[in-house]
Amino acid sequence: MKIAVPKELWPGERRVALVPETCKRLIGKGIEVAVESGAGLSAFFSDDAYRQVGAEISSDVGALLSGAELVLKVQPPSEAEVTRLREGGILLCSLLPSRCPEVVRRLAERKITTLSTDQIPRITRAQSMDTLSSMASIAGYKSVLMAANELSKYFPMFMTAAGTIFPAKVFVIGAGVAGLQAIATAKRLGATITATDTRRGVAEQIQSLGCKFVGVDSEEDAQTDSGYARELSEEFYRKQAEIIAQQCALSDVVISTALIGGVKAPRLITTAMVHKMQPGSIIIDLAAEGGGNCELSKPGETVVEQHVTIMAPLNLPSSMPRDASTLFSRNLSSFILTFWQEQEKDFYLDLSDDIIKGAMLTHNGEIVHGPTREALARG
Repeated sequence: MKIAVPKELWPGERRVALVPETCKRLIGKGIEVAVESGAGLSAFFSDDAYRQVGAEISSDVGALLSGAELVLKVQPPSEAEVTRLREGGILLCSLLPSRCPEVVRRLAERKITTLSTDQIPRITRAQSMDTLSSMASIAGYKSVLMAANELSKYFPMFMTAAGTIFPAKVFVIGAGVAGLQAIATAKRLGATITATDTRRGVAEQIQSLGCKFVGVDSEEDAQTDSGYARELSEEFYRKQAEIIAQQCALSDVVISTALIGGVKAPRLITTAMVHKMQPGSIIIDLAAEGGGNCELSKPGETVVEQHVTIMAPLNLPSSMPRDASTLFSRNLSSFILTFWQEQEKDFYLDLSDDIIKGAMLTHNGEIVHGPTREALARG
């Protein structure tokens, strides 16, 4: 089997789907790997680094894509890439189908079997394949560095001859992977941290990091069987809004990470809440790609509202391309090798496996992912 790794064409994307370390591992299992020339340069992996581990370097992207049984990418493919993919081949990437259903339609028309890593079920045996968690960890880490860089105060407490400077107060909304990493990073920088989440089971994780948990006292639980958050009652959200408003007014930095189903960002920070925050406060809205948790967020931009800075960064993992590529690459290789049959030298597309079933969007010319079919039907 031959794997192809093209350059990423998504604006601002600096990651690459496979790094030399992982290529070496796959090649050692009898898999051919071909990489488009320059695909790893933005992540600081040279063509020579790929050659040294046995990968083929190709400057003809058309031949590269059409000649591979399996294509690996970070971002969804462009229209030109879809056209060049081998009919009946396999595409493995992070596609977020609800945000780009038309790409999924085109892949189905080309009879491409599409496996989207962001749809892999959150079960124990799939943890090593979880690109969402790998990338969310980077986003959580970077969000705190952005806040520390922008804030007009120290993060840690300082005791000096001129007196004591008290630590910054950080409030984290959502304690998934990004939120927990933000808590851990802010803690390392010496801040005082409070966090909230709609899922009852995460309070212990928050507290284990030395962070105070605040939440709604309710029997409702937002966690689904797949580990994502789901929508709750209006009464729950009313009580949650009161907690968020109180904590925002007390905090120097607010980091919001809340997503429903891994994609939809609920509006949790209103304009009125922002107006009650202290001058010089910072909001880092990590849910910007899902529309943003803050009513005033503009995805990809920084805005200032009554002396409060609201940053809504997109694709933060790409700002750390080397390590982000390494982790993403390891996730993809784990997926491939889980279904790799070494004796037959073949990737076994086990349609009965929960991981394959969860990740599969298109197969045999059909869209097999229910939510994507519904999104297309709605137009």
